[in-house]
Amino acid sequence: MKYPKEYLDEIKTRLKVSTVVSKTVNLKKKGKEFVGLSPFKNEKTPSFTVNDEKGFYHCFSTSEHGNIFDFLMKTQNLKFGEAVRTLASFAGMRPYTFSKQDEEREKNKQTYISIYEKYIKYYHDKLIKEKSNSTSEYLKKRNLSIKEIKEFKLGFVDKEPSMYDVLINEFDKKIVEKSGLFYFDEKKKKFVERFRDRLIFPINNLSGAPIALGGRIINQNNYLAKYINSPETDFFKKGSNLYNLDKARKFSNVYEKIYLVEGYMDVIGLNSKGIENSVANLGTSLTERQIMILNQFFNHIVICFDGDESGYKAAFRAAENSIKELKPEKKISFLFLPENEDPDSFIKKHGKEYFIKYSDKNLIEIHEFLFEHFKKETDNNPSSLATFEKKLRLICTTIKDEYIKKYILEFFLEKISLLTPFSNFKKGYFKSKNQKSLSSTQKYFNETKSLSGVELKEYSFLYLIINDLDLIKNNLYLIKDVKLFSKENKLVFDAVFEKLQNDENISIDSLGIDQQLIDKIFRFASIKNILQNKVHENDKKIDLLDELVRDLKNYELEFRIEELESKFSQDLSESTFNEIRELKKLQKIN
Repeated sequence: MKYPKEYLDEIKTRLKVSTVVSKTVNLKKKGKEFVGLSPFKNEKTPSFTVNDEKGFYHCFSTSEHGNIFDFLMKTQNLKFGEAVRTLASFAGMRPYTFSKQDEEREKNKQTYISIYEKYIKYYHDKLIKEKSNSTSEYLKKRNLSIKEIKEFKLGFVDKEPSMYDVLINEFDKKIVEKSGLFYFDEKKKKFVERFRDRLIFPINNLSGAPIALGGRIINQNNYLAKYINSPETDFFKKGSNLYNLDKARKFSNVYEKIYLVEGYMDVIGLNSKGIENSVANLGTSLTERQIMILNQFFNHIVICFDGDESGYKAAFRAAENSIKELKPEKKISFLFLPENEDPDSFIKKHGKEYFIKYSDKNLIEIHEFLFEHFKKETDNNPSSLATFEKKLRLICTTIKDEYIKKYILEFFLEKISLLTPFSNFKKGYFKSKNQKSLSSTQKYFNETKSLSGVELKEYSFLYLIINDLDLIKNNLYLIKDVKLFSKENKLVFDAVFEKLQNDENISIDSLGIDQQLIDKIFRFASIKNILQNKVHENDKKIDLLDELVRDLKNYELEFRIEELESKFSQDLSESTFNEIRELKKLQKIN
C-alpha cells in the first residue's frame, strides 16, 4: 500500500533537507544553498549542494539528485518504507501503520480540510465582492489592502449565515459538526455558525492546508469576545500550531530570526511592510511545543508582544514556558515596544527599516529578561534575596539542555553576587564565615566556571561520604551502583568504597588519598553549607545522599543518551532511537 501524499508532505515540511543531509555530510552555507563533499564518491573539491527552499540535493560529480527520502535510500541502502519510518521518527511523527483506523483517519482529515477550504473560499469571495459595508470600512481603517486580503484569504461571515446546510449536503454530516465551524444552539435546537458576524482568519497547517479559523468582531458588542478561535478538534491543536508558519517557514534560509507576535493583524501588518518572517500564537499561552516547532526552522525567536501591561504579562508567561526549550545553537529574545503600541501599529507608523533598527537595538535575551523581572520584585533584605535566588534556581531546573542550564545558572548567580558585594557568595550559597574580598570571590567563581556540573555534584557526594563514614558504612547499599566520571574523584570513591566494603574502621587520615584531592573536595562541595545545620540529623543526610545519587545516575543516563544521539545522527537507526527513548523514560522516573 502507498503512503498518503499528505503524510509524506508533512515529513518533508518538518525536516529541512540540510538537517537530514548534515547528519552524514559536513555542509557549509553558501548563499541560499549548502555545499559539501559528495557522499556518493571520494572527492577533494565539494560538488554536492543542498537547497532547502527547493527541497532537494544535487551532486554535480555523479548527477545524483533527490529529496530526503532518496538521500536515505541511496546513502544507507534503505527501502522506501524504511526511509519513511526513520524520517517520521526523526520528525517526531507517529509511524503510519496502514491500519483501517489510520486509513479512516486520513480519509476524515481530507474531508475536514475540504470542508474548511469550501467554507473559507465562500466567505472570502463574498468579502471581495461586497465592497461597501461596515467590513470594508473596518479593513480600510486598518489599512488592509486587497493584496493582504487575498494573500491571507480573509473572509467575513454573515449575521445570519447558511453554510451548515450547504456543507452537510456535500460532506459527511458528523465531520461537518465536529469541524469546530458550528456549535449546537440548545434554544434554537440546531447547529449555528460559530464565526457569524466576524472577520475570519484561516489558520493553516505546515503544509498550507486550512485546519482552523480565528474570528474578530468588527461591530462594537460588549457581550461578545473581540477574538475567538476554533475549538480543538481531531485535526487542530492550538498549542501545536502557529498562525502564518506555513508561509514564514519558507524564509528560514533568508532570515535567522522569526518574530512571534500576539495577533493575526500583527502578522498581516508586518507582512504588508516586508517583515515576512512573523507568526502568531493562537490566543493561548505560548507552549513548549510551539517553541520546538519554531526551532526546527529558525535559530533566533524574537517574542514581540504589545507594549502594555497585558503584553508584558503574556511575555513573562512566554519566557517561563520557552526557556525550557533553549538550546546551545538557538536563541530566544524579547522585544518590548513603546507603551500602547503593537507590532501592527508600530510598523505602519515607522516602516520596516526603523522597525528592524529598533529591534536590533532593544532585544533582551530571555535569561536577562527573567532576571530583571524578578529583580524588580526584590527588596534589599536577606529574605527577599533568598526568595529571588530560589526562583531563579527553580527556573534553571526546568531547562532541558544541561549546557544551557549550567551557563544560565552561572549568569544568574554572578548577577546576584553583584547585588550582594559584602556577602561571601559561593556558587549559589551564602557563607556566614569569614568574609572574603570581592576579588577573592571572583577568583573562586572563575575557578568553579572551569568545573562541569557533574564534577561539582561529585564533590558534594564525596564530601558527604567522607564526613560521615560510619553512617555510609551502615547504608553502603545506597552508593553501591554509583558511577563517577572525573578520574580524580573516581580514585577517591573507589578507595573509600573498598575500605568500607571490607568492614574496615577508617578515618579521613587513613584513606591514603593525596591531601590536595581532599582539599579540593572540601573547597568545591557546595553541600557543606547545608550540612552545617544538619550535623546530627542522619535522616536528612540520607535524604541528601539519595538526592545526589539520583542526580549522578541522571548524569550517567544523560551521557549515554548523548552518545546514542551522536550515533543516531550518523546511522538514523530505529533501534538506536528506541534505546534513546527508553533511556529518556528512565530519566523522567529518576
